[in-house]
Amino acid sequence: MKQKSYNNRASLYLIPTPIGNMEDITMRSLNLLKSVDLILCEDTRESLSLLKHYGIVKKLVSCHEYNEEKIKDYVIQELSSGKNIGLITDQGTPIVSDPGYVVTRYVIEQGYPVIGLPGATAFVPALIASGLSSIHFLYYGFLNSKESKVKQELSSLKKYPFTLVFYEAPHRIKKTLTYMLEILGDRQISISREISKIHEEIIRGKISECIEELDVIKGEFVIVVDGYHDIDDFSNLSICEHVNLYLSDGVREMEAIKIVAKERGIAKSIIYKEYHKHK
Repeated sequence: MKQKSYNNRASLYLIPTPIGNMEDITMRSLNLLKSVDLILCEDTRESLSLLKHYGIVKKLVSCHEYNEEKIKDYVIQELSSGKNIGLITDQGTPIVSDPGYVVTRYVIEQGYPVIGLPGATAFVPALIASGLSSIHFLYYGFLNSKESKVKQELSSLKKYPFTLVFYEAPHRIKKTLTYMLEILGDRQISISREISKIHEEIIRGKISECIEELDVIKGEFVIVVDGYHDIDDFSNLSICEHVNLYLSDGVREMEAIKIVAKERGIAKSIIYKEYHKHK
C-alpha cells in the first residue's frame, strides 16, 4: 500500500520531544504541535509541562501502553472527521521503546497517512559518542526484567557481530552489566546517562571497569556494547600488544592503529591514545 504523505488528508504525526534539554526540538515539531487539532500523549502532566514551556494550548488525549487498544477507534473517528492528530511520548521519539505502535499500526490499516518526524532519541547520541563502531549496529532497547529471560536474550546476542545498543533503568543497571560480563565477556562498552541534561555522563571502558566506575545510579541509561569478534580479534592482547603485533610485521604505526581500531570496533582516536599511553 503506497502512502503519499502530503495530500491534504487528515494525518497522524509522530512527533519527537526533548529527552532533556528543551532546545532539542525542531521548529517543524513545534509548528505541528501548534497546528494539529489534538495531541495523543503518554502522560498528560508531562506533556502539559512541555506545551506550557512553549506557550502551546491544545487538547490532550491520554495514549499509553495500557489503553491504546481502547482509544484506537476514537483516533480513527477523529481522523475521519478531518482532524490532524499529533502523537508524542514523555521524552524522545514515539514507538522507540515508547507507546504508540498499536495506534499507529491501526491508523495505517485504516488507510490514513502516518508521518514520522526526525528528532530527539536517546540511543543515537549515546551511540555516536561511545567510541564504538556505528557503521552497523543493533538497537535492542530494554532487556526483559526477569533474570532467566535476560540471560536468554543476551545469550542469543552473544555472537552478533555488530555494536549492540540497550536501554536500562537505574535500579537494574548493575545487575544487567553483571549479566553482560558473565555472558558476553569483558567487552568494550559505553554507558551514557542523563543525555542532554546538566548531569550528562559517559563511562567508557571494559564492562568490568565500568561496573567499578558506576557510582551514580540515577537517570535513564543507554548501554552501547562492542559486537562479537571471532577468534582472530586478538582479544587476549592489550591494545598496545595488538598494535605492536602489526608493527613487528613492518606496518607503519598509523596504519597499524587503523587496523586495530577496525578489528576491535573502537574509534582510531581511542586506540591511538591508549597505545601512546602505554607503549
